[in-house]
Amino acid sequence: MNVLTRKSYAVTSVAVLALFGLSACSSDDTADDSASVNATTEAPAMTDDPTTDAMTDDATEDATDGAMMDPAANLVGPGCAAYAEAVPDGAGSVTGMSTDPVAVAASNNPLLTTLTAAVSGELNPDVNLVDTLNGGDFTVFAPVDDAFAKIDPATIEGLKTDADTLTKILTYHVVPGQLTPDQIVGEHETVEGGMVNVTGSGDELMVNDANVICGGVVTANATVYLVDSVLMPTM
Repeated sequence: MNVLTRKSYAVTSVAVLALFGLSACSSDDTADDSASVNATTEAPAMTDDPTTDAMTDDATEDATDGAMMDPAANLVGPGCAAYAEAVPDGAGSVTGMSTDPVAVAASNNPLLTTLTAAVSGELNPDVNLVDTLNGGDFTVFAPVDDAFAKIDPATIEGLKTDADTLTKILTYHVVPGQLTPDQIVGEHETVEGGMVNVTGSGDELMVNDANVICGGVVTANATVYLVDSVLMPTM
């Protein structure tokens, strides 16, 4: 092989090697560019953030629950406005009662002092229904103080020593389960065993012969209907 031929071969080899080198670099650059493009393209697909979605769902649920749990939302009765005016805030108000079990809620209500004394052992030390009332789901027909004032004082005096009769009267005011104003009309069996009959509608509900002053007052475990007379079971 002459000198010219060897020089040509050398040049050709260098050129081929350079070409392969450029192709390799080009392939690497293309791969890098493709990876970059793919990363950029895939990034927007990661828009569904589970944490964000969960927080959004929780906020929506909380807002819905808050709207549904307004203690004054389902009140019925001609005396609700007067009750709200007399007890606008604090533990005995409509909102305040909603956070406590029913016997505690009643004890904070200035309209229910006589009933509270009767169920707590204050009227008769042998009759204390606080734990019972606070321990289940109930509908309670709660006579206001003016309702007890209609009863002959001699009868009230007798209840201070007659535990059986007092218990019978008090449990006649309690129905198992929480009945909202749109469920309350009809006959219901009481804890005492007798039946009460709720009639009327809207602001004209009656329980037997007692008028509902303000009903649908919610507590932590009960729905309360303030009534203007003490209900008397069959003796």
